[in-house]
Amino acid sequence: MSETSARLLSLLSLLQARRDWPGALLADRLEVSPRTVRRDVDRLRDLGYPVRATKGPDGGYRLDAGADLPPLLFDDDQAIAVAVALQTATTTVTGIEEGALRALATVRQVMPARLRQRVDALQVTTVDRYADRRRTTVDSDQLIAIGMAVRAREVLRFDYASPRASEEEWLPPRKVEPHHLVTWGGRWYLVGWDLDRKDWRTFRVDRMTPKTPTGPRFTPRELPAPDVASYISKQFSRQSQWPCQGEAILQAKASDIAQWAGRDAIVEEVTADSCRLILSGWSWTGLAATFGMFECDLEFVGPQELKDAAAHLAERYTAAAS
Repeated sequence: MSETSARLLSLLSLLQARRDWPGALLADRLEVSPRTVRRDVDRLRDLGYPVRATKGPDGGYRLDAGADLPPLLFDDDQAIAVAVALQTATTTVTGIEEGALRALATVRQVMPARLRQRVDALQVTTVDRYADRRRTTVDSDQLIAIGMAVRAREVLRFDYASPRASEEEWLPPRKVEPHHLVTWGGRWYLVGWDLDRKDWRTFRVDRMTPKTPTGPRFTPRELPAPDVASYISKQFSRQSQWPCQGEAILQAKASDIAQWAGRDAIVEEVTADSCRLILSGWSWTGLAATFGMFECDLEFVGPQELKDAAAHLAERYTAAAS
């Protein structure tokens, strides 16, 4: 690989790693002059990467979102994570099977041999232990349409297949201020303010048929709970059967955690790479152990009984390991 090409790849990797880069710091990391950085940025722009110059005392650069998807760079761990995620992408969302397979083939084709062997060894078959009871799938276009209305804060109109209504009964479209998408027990739900009933409602996404166009923008209302996860947990009486309930923030995607959290779990997306998880159990120690089964960093939110049980469990495990 030529020196210029290698430097361009290094520059692109740096720009993808953080939002803003001062020009002088980029030059220092690449061990080149600021003038060379400017020329390399122009080369990336010619290749379709939307690199924008930022203002400031030193000036800098930012990699923005563009109209087209340019080639992406992944480190080894990211490439394997993408490949595994694509293999399990159809667990709860339908309509993306062909795209996921084509994406997996594209990622695998450009992988170096050392990574391709690891991915081939990770042929994942998702077996849904709740398939015969609760877990349902939703159409990807439907999920995206609802998610866009949530982000845009636009009134959502949709037909809703209520299980209480007969097939002959005509139901008018629902008009809702969509607040949040959440998964619970293997299903997707929309939490929103029903404009006709003037109250908060929870809708199963697999029963919704969104209509276009969406309605006017709205100012978000305050939930009758500290957060969405707490609100959902109150809506399902099964949670009250367990004497202990705890909450933690997990540094993992909500869609990944939802696959393995179980029927009674509440999973709420916090950021693209973190989620809030609420679990219930018969004992605080057992609950702390259940949180620990997810192989990611986590922070216990509460209550204090859960934190104390986690500390006690850590002492027991440390003693057992030594």
